[in-house]
Amino acid sequence: MGFDEEWGRLRSEAAERMASMPSPKVVSQPQSVDPVAVARAAVLDRLADFRAGVVLVPLDERGGLWTAELGGLDWICAFSGEETLARFAEARGEAEREWEYRRVVGARLLDEVIPALDFPCGVALDAAGPDGIVFPPVRGIVPDAAALDGQVVA
Repeated sequence: MGFDEEWGRLRSEAAERMASMPSPKVVSQPQSVDPVAVARAAVLDRLADFRAGVVLVPLDERGGLWTAELGGLDWICAFSGEETLARFAEARGEAEREWEYRRVVGARLLDEVIPALDFPCGVALDAAGPDGIVFPPVRGIVPDAAALDGQVVA
């Protein structure tokens, strides 16, 4: 099973679990709350936490950072802890093998590692969990020179 299928299956399973949970009491929100602004703020909070934190990045067979393709783009797979890395290994059916990894500050991945690559790449954080998130190579996440939307056409 490829990364695309695994990611889709795991996200689908998480959505099914959420759908089967009892609905919380709905409290009406004031009309002035913009759901897009709320979502944007939540993503920016996650990005700030990622940039400030240390993540685990598995190493590939050559000792480089492990990447996977998803949606036609390469992604560095990063994990917030050994538990989330173990969940990913289990989802891949590779829980028994030893997973070598590096500890990397999130900001360094986005600001130094991704711009140094010769191909577009984002970061997939906690890919095998319900709280996974991707940080695509776009302006505001990576330096403009490494962003897919960073080149301005005249």
